[in-house]
Amino acid sequence: MHKIQLNPIGAMSQLSHMEVNLLSESSDSDLYKLFRNCCLAVLYSGAEIDDCENIFAPHHNFSVNLISRERGVKVELVNPPAHAFVDGELIEGVHEHIFCVLRDLLHMGAKYSDQALRVITDSDYITHTVFDMLRHAQTIKNTAELNMVICWGGHSIGTVEYQYTKEVGYQLGLRKLNICTGCGPGAMKGPMKGATIGHAKQRYKNGRYLGLTEPGIIAAEPPNAIVNELVIMPDIEKRLEAFIRLSHAIVIFPGGAGTAEELLYLIGIMLDDKNKEQVLPIILTGPEQSKAYFESIDHFIGEALGSEAQKLYEIVVGDAAKVAQIIKHKNSLVRDYRKQTGDSYDFNWSLKIAAEFQSPFIPNHSSMAELNLHFNQPKTELAAALRQVFSGIVAGNVKSEGMALIKEHGPFQLKGEPKLMKMMDDLLESFVEQQRMKLPGSKYVPCYQITE
Repeated sequence: MHKIQLNPIGAMSQLSHMEVNLLSESSDSDLYKLFRNCCLAVLYSGAEIDDCENIFAPHHNFSVNLISRERGVKVELVNPPAHAFVDGELIEGVHEHIFCVLRDLLHMGAKYSDQALRVITDSDYITHTVFDMLRHAQTIKNTAELNMVICWGGHSIGTVEYQYTKEVGYQLGLRKLNICTGCGPGAMKGPMKGATIGHAKQRYKNGRYLGLTEPGIIAAEPPNAIVNELVIMPDIEKRLEAFIRLSHAIVIFPGGAGTAEELLYLIGIMLDDKNKEQVLPIILTGPEQSKAYFESIDHFIGEALGSEAQKLYEIVVGDAAKVAQIIKHKNSLVRDYRKQTGDSYDFNWSLKIAAEFQSPFIPNHSSMAELNLHFNQPKTELAAALRQVFSGIVAGNVKSEGMALIKEHGPFQLKGEPKLMKMMDDLLESFVEQQRMKLPGSKYVPCYQITE
C-alpha cells in the first residue's frame, strides 16, 4: 500500500473537527465520495482522457483521508496513480489542485446542501451563491484590469485546431490578457499554453490561468497542467454563470455538444431585452480548416434564433492576431460601460440571467423527452431548451450518472417540431463526423435519438 501525506497549501490549512468529519470516509457520506472522486480526477491532471470509467475503474483501492492536527490538517492519499508523480514526488500543481478540491467541496458542503442548490429558484440567491464560491476561492481579485478572456471550445479537436487555440492564446498573452477556460484538454488547454509564452515575453507577472469546472465533469475533463487557479462550482448552471459574470470578452473555438451548450446559454442570456445595453465582445474563431464548422453553427443559430442572435457575435477565421486586437480594442468600451453603470469591474452584477438558465437541469429520460423543442415560444426560452438538449448529450457522453442512465435505459429520446429536429440532427451528425463528440480513436455511440 502506497501512502503520501500532503502539507496544506492556501487557506485550508486550519479546519474544525466538524469540517474534517464532513469529509470523513467513516461517515460514508456522499460528500466524501465526491471529494474522493474529484481528488482522483485531479491526480490525472494533463491526461488525454474523456471517459470517467477509465479513471475510476482501475483505482478501487484509492482513498483519501484528512489527518487532523491542532496546528493544521494534512491530506493523505492512499494508492494514488503514478501519473501524478515525477521521480517519486507529487507534481506541485497537482498538490495545489488537491487543496482547491478540499476548499470548494468543503465550502459547498458546509454552506449549501445539495438539495438546497437544486430546489432554490430565487435568482438573487443563486447569483449570491456563484459570487460566494468565487470570492471564497479568491478568484475575484478587485484589480480593475478588466482583462479576463473566457475561452470555450471542445476537448476533442485536431492538431491544426489545437495549434490555432495556442496561437490565439499567445496573441492574447502578448496584450496582457488573462485566460479562463473549462480547464480540461484541447481548446481549454491551448489558449492557456499560448498565453504563458505571451506573458513571459511581456514579462507580465500576473498571468492568470483560471479553470472553472464542476463535480460532474471534472473526472471526464481533468484539469490541465497550466491551470493556476482551479474552482469547482456546484453544478453546470452555476459554472456557466460564473464564466459569464467574470468575463470581459468571450472567445469560442470549435467544439461539440458542450461548446454548443455554452454558446446557446450565452446567446439566450444576451437576447434578453434587459441585457441589450450590455457590452461583451463575443468572437467565434478557428483556423481556415474550421470554416465549415462555423458556417453550420451560424446557420443553425440563424434558423433557430434569428438574425438578432447572429448579430451578438462575430466570426473570425484564420487570424489569431485579429481576435486579440478586437478584444483589446473593445476593452475600453467594456470599461466605460461598467463605469457608467456603476457595475463591478470584476463581477458583472447587472447582467440579467433568467430562471430557465439558472435552475439546475437534471438530464434523464423523462426530462429530455419533455423539453419544449418548438419554434412557437420566445427566443430566450427556445435557446434555454436547446441548451438543455446539449447539456443532456454532454451528460450522456461523459458524465458517470448520464452514462449509467444510457447503459440501463438506452438513448435519450428527443421529440419536437420536425423542422427544428431536422436542424438539430444535421448539426449533431456533423459533430459526430468531425469527431467532436469523443477524443480521436474512441468510437462514438450516440446517447440520443431524434424523433419527430
